[in-house]
Amino acid sequence: MHLPMDDIQAFVMVAELGSFSRAAERLGLTQTGLTRRIQRLEAYVGLALLDRTTRRTGLTAAGRDFLPLARRVVEDLTHGLQRLRTTSRLSAGDVTLATMPAVAYERLPQLLAEYARRHPGNRVMLLERSGSAVTEAVRSGAAEFGIHIMQAPQAELEEDLLSTDPLVLVCHPSHPLAGRGALRWAELAGQDLITLGGSSGNRAAVEQQLAASGLSLRGRFVVENTPSAMALAATGIGVAILPSAAQRGRLLSGLVEVPLVEPALRRSLALVRRRGEALAPAAAALHRMIRESHVQG
Repeated sequence: MHLPMDDIQAFVMVAELGSFSRAAERLGLTQTGLTRRIQRLEAYVGLALLDRTTRRTGLTAAGRDFLPLARRVVEDLTHGLQRLRTTSRLSAGDVTLATMPAVAYERLPQLLAEYARRHPGNRVMLLERSGSAVTEAVRSGAAEFGIHIMQAPQAELEEDLLSTDPLVLVCHPSHPLAGRGALRWAELAGQDLITLGGSSGNRAAVEQQLAASGLSLRGRFVVENTPSAMALAATGIGVAILPSAAQRGRLLSGLVEVPLVEPALRRSLALVRRRGEALAPAAAALHRMIRESHVQG
């Protein structure tokens, strides 16, 4: 008898939602059709998995034991199909790269233009995500590789350091702090800070390093990405803490930067890919170009 994948997926959905009607709606089935799937699965397993009453739907003891296995089966199939589709795209010269919006804006345009010149038949899909979402896109197979803020080593991922940039205060030229030669982090208390949201890799890196020095910062304005932080700083309503590498955007928006000391903090960017998996030729060519451009520059 073949493994009933649709029936396993139906069981997981009912178990997670606790409702036949909601699970049927999510799966695009009638309740009768969903019931048939559950019955087929129970016949396949040889045990009752769900305890269904008029008021609620719960798991039997066997269902509770079976649920973790069923989830793994569904997740493995989903990830396997994602990677299969990725491999298929790459064979046609497609590349999917995940990166943060600021990196896409400041560092990639010239590189992608050169890549397009060298490989005119290839297509590049750029996934702009927060720092943590870049990592997850690579881990899940949604992207072949990514550029993120360097993290603690992870068994399933490998990183190549691209650059290490000091964190600086960014503000409008008319701001009272704009003329300072340097600022201590402690002097930022009471300032209207523009900070990045919790999903930002920049924010996580800053908070982790400041905590080691017994310092913390609370933003008055919280945004999701570096370009938004620069746009707010350009109005003069507050000051932002950003990597010094973002020169291109600051030049366009007329901002200035002031070094931050005590402690002097840095942000490291890295290429990230799945460990032990060879990149397809199209992705490998772009990965190599990005790595070599930072070594040379």
